[in-house]
Amino acid sequence: MTRDPLAQSLEASGYAFVRARDMQAALESCGPLSDWPAFAASWDHLEIDPYLAGHGRYRRRRFAVFASDPRGHVERQPHQPHYQGREYNQLFGGVERWFEPIAEEVAASATMTTILRWCDRLFSDLEHARDKSLDQGKPAGPPWHVEIHQFRIEARADAAGHPTPEGVHRDGVDFVLVLLVSRDNIVSGTTTVFALDGTALGTFTLTDPCDAALVDDHRVAHGVTPVAPSDPARPGHRDVLVVTFRRS
Repeated sequence: MTRDPLAQSLEASGYAFVRARDMQAALESCGPLSDWPAFAASWDHLEIDPYLAGHGRYRRRRFAVFASDPRGHVERQPHQPHYQGREYNQLFGGVERWFEPIAEEVAASATMTTILRWCDRLFSDLEHARDKSLDQGKPAGPPWHVEIHQFRIEARADAAGHPTPEGVHRDGVDFVLVLLVSRDNIVSGTTTVFALDGTALGTFTLTDPCDAALVDDHRVAHGVTPVAPSDPARPGHRDVLVVTFRRS
């Protein structure tokens, strides 16, 4: 059976940058994106990140947790905090952070369902390739712990927005998808991926809806430069969906 070229790319380098056309085609192999306009519009209803108040009020977000069982069945879990250890987040590590939940109609949308199914298929494929014993009759591990973050980073002439205020980092998970939803009146927001010894491996900018970055969090770190409005007379924003998969 032919391996998914994105899986091969991630296996080879620990990350992949996927242009919108290819990413849309990949996602639609797992389901429809028919309600994308309503899905994207939901970013207009995010709440200010209260934990970032001391560093600026430029980030809005919502959060949800899902579980994906070995059969690929994905189910939303009761609302819970987002937690990272201090080794992964120097700003907010060691703190249980409670964010407003992703609206049920967004979490259950056709687009979100397609994205989660596709991530489950890709990341499970990568896990099997990494641990060949899984292909030799070894029972599947525990369910994937899946976290979904809706982020809007706002930028004004007097205040840049910082997509990764913690700097270059790892997330403390197995795999990460960063999917661009919208980008309006901003410049920069350039992603750089680094090997664990600090060597820069690649640099790219998510510019079009459905542009995506995929990361093997065990192998690489990543960071994103601040965004500023291209027209200083009006605000700008960068909307992304971040999906992380970690074995429970």
